Amino acid sequence: MPLSQTRLDELWNFDDPAASAERFAVAAADATEPERSELETQRARALGLQKRSDDADAVLDAISDRSAVVRTRVALERGRLRNSADEPHAAVPLFREAAALAASAGLVFLEVDALHMLAIADPAHAASWTDQALSVLDGTDEPRTLRWRVALFNNRGWAELDDGRPREALVAFEKAKDAAVRWGTPQQVQWADEALDEARRADGAAARGSA
Repeated sequence: MPLSQTRLDELWNFDDPAASAERFAVAAADATEPERSELETQRARALGLQKRSDDADAVLDAISDRSAVVRTRVALERGRLRNSADEPHAAVPLFREAAALAASAGLVFLEVDALHMLAIADPAHAASWTDQALSVLDGTDEPRTLRWRVALFNNRGWAELDDGRPREALVAFEKAKDAAVRWGTPQQVQWADEALDEARRADGAAARGSA
């Protein structure tokens, strides 16, 4: 059975990827397959966040477990490494592979994660990838998975704002705020409020400019 995202959340501190990598290494040493390999994929991600991409790839290369969840996570983390290296052309096929593997195995959280990364790596089709992710979320009632709605609508809002559409951004940020209140963290609620303030200022400036 795949590790719960709650368990992984307990080990992650994205503000301190070095400490996170150490925690994942310790946890993996005490685990059995496929949990050990899942934990190793997260150690690879933490190494990537430290700009240690070669070390991260080496960790992923050493993983031999072929369970669906591990294969999905390996593709996902390889994609993140390529995307962080400004190689979206290499990242997109890996994210597509991860999304397909997750969908076939019923791994909803990971499928949405992969679609969310596709929206980032493939901005020309971001709206479509985001719509697909939101459609997948319509089929779940698991709170931690539904938290993805915060990031999806937040990213959509910033894309709309960057494209000069503050009204559309406000709609997206309102949905992000609603999701943050229902399923997110206090910090996500704060970020949603800040995004809404930014969009309101942009909308006001646009209205004054057209007057």
